[in-house]
Amino acid sequence: MSEHTFDIVVLGGGSGGYAAALRAAELGKSVALIEKDKVGGTCLHRGCIPTKALLHAGEVADSVRSAADVGVHATFDGVDPEGVTRYRENIVAKKYKGLQGLIAARGITVVEGRGALEAGPAVRVGDDLYRGTDVILATGSYSRSLPGLEIGGRILTSEQALALEEIPARVVILGGGVIGVEFASVWRSFGVEVTIVEALDHLVPNEEVAMSKALERAFRRRGITSSLGVRFASATQTSDAVTVMLEDGTSFEADYLLVAVGRGPATSDVGFEATGLTIERGFVVTDDRLRTGVDHVWAVGDIVPGLQLAHRGFQHGIFVAEEIAGLSPVVIPDTQIPKVTYSHPEVASVGLTEAQAREAHGQDAVVTYEYNLAGNGKSEIIGTGGLVKVVRHAEGPIIGVHLVGDRVGELITEGQLAVGWEAHPEDIAPFIHAHPTQSEALGEAFLALAGKPLHAL
Repeated sequence: MSEHTFDIVVLGGGSGGYAAALRAAELGKSVALIEKDKVGGTCLHRGCIPTKALLHAGEVADSVRSAADVGVHATFDGVDPEGVTRYRENIVAKKYKGLQGLIAARGITVVEGRGALEAGPAVRVGDDLYRGTDVILATGSYSRSLPGLEIGGRILTSEQALALEEIPARVVILGGGVIGVEFASVWRSFGVEVTIVEALDHLVPNEEVAMSKALERAFRRRGITSSLGVRFASATQTSDAVTVMLEDGTSFEADYLLVAVGRGPATSDVGFEATGLTIERGFVVTDDRLRTGVDHVWAVGDIVPGLQLAHRGFQHGIFVAEEIAGLSPVVIPDTQIPKVTYSHPEVASVGLTEAQAREAHGQDAVVTYEYNLAGNGKSEIIGTGGLVKVVRHAEGPIIGVHLVGDRVGELITEGQLAVGWEAHPEDIAPFIHAHPTQSEALGEAFLALAGKPLHAL
């Protein structure tokens, strides 16, 4: 056995782990980054980046089909699965190469292998022990299933769905959250017959209800079928099909079943409980500064209860590196972290929903305004419907911004700034939004809440 000593040892090279490593190295710390697979983690290799590449391929397919609507002659001859795979893999390879170069340039030591936390604090990888003045845990998450639902054959997780070498004719998607909705959007753009099964009453059920309903209407127009409010019962498969049964007796037959019921924290068999960490429902319990309760051991990203988002992991990693360096960074609550579902149309939000705001502040202490994208010139040009909804504390700051429509994920940063800086609509109303842009829709909502609507009634 050999021992290696660093200022900081990071266990897990996904979004939170490599962000922590990069920032710590920038602050002059010696860093070891331990990763059992590839640095970049699920987001780069099996999640955010490859799925968004698929979504763009789907967008191009839809654009070609509708080219005649804008006077362009084009012929849609189908989707080439091998070509889409090459496109997706080339993007991932470029981003991976860039990340590897950045890590090397910062002088970070990358250790390949499965690590486990030990007292000290330290991380053991095989016969080697990596001791750190501080250890940052960033082991990420995995695709969940349901009790009794075995993954395999024609029953897939999102990782396996990415690896499919064919475009199926029919799919059933179990789960109407972000992952399920995004895959539904991709497959429908590729011409697949899609059915989403969601036990709750709405798609993307964690979003503002008005946004969920708008997405459901858009999906119906696209020919995506949704079964809402009925729980999954069972799935059986043969060599060429899978049959999904619901508790009300409804059944669906498809080529594949995608299980998209969320992601669980990857905290098993890595020494966490044995070294004294508190684990609840698989998550590592921390305080608001991401301390685990074990001296000099921190946790970031998907293993910490809350939103499971790559950019939350980035923020956690940077935060802990700066906290260790004594910079006292500001804590950013999950409510100020933007969320985007990259379907067609997109859903984006930050802050509180109307229901959450009324529960927190009182029924009469909240004012909302909705602006339909039908009144927005740029949205009309690109052919998207949708909605903007802004939630404010009565006579006070903006506390929630919610959007649905194509490309609205690019607008949510303005909402994040408004919510994070506790801006009043009256503060923002004087600022001019460029014309014609979709950002004008946000501007219209802020103007209306400030008592001076321009195009809205």
